[in-house]
Amino acid sequence: MTVTVVSTEQAPTAVGPYSQAIRIAHMFPAGEGHIVYSSGQLGLDPATGRMVTGGFEAEVRQAFANLSAVAVEGGASLAHAVKLTLYLTDLSQFATVNAIMKELVPEPFPARTTIGVSALPLGATFEIEGVFAA
Repeated sequence: MTVTVVSTEQAPTAVGPYSQAIRIAHMFPAGEGHIVYSSGQLGLDPATGRMVTGGFEAEVRQAFANLSAVAVEGGASLAHAVKLTLYLTDLSQFATVNAIMKELVPEPFPARTTIGVSALPLGATFEIEGVFAA
């Protein structure tokens, strides 16, 4: 098993002592492959390191874009997602997130957990992390 740190300028740098993602190369029964475990991604603009403007939907779209960039750098894509975990500070926005996810993540949809939280780093209202197999 080979463990590699995944880092891309196409997503915000980590705001703490962690990696954007970790890629694990592994031999599976069907051959070689890898799994990418991402850290949580917020709606931060990678160029400025600041939260995007435009409200909740813009924040969700940017978080998905950041997650996608990390997955691609790790050799996967949103199509390779096997598990997503979503964190929302307002669960009344659940339908909005579902609509955006349905638009951005192809079927078959991955397993998913959605968690309501009281707060997220940097004043974010949405965070997403994923596990990808490619």
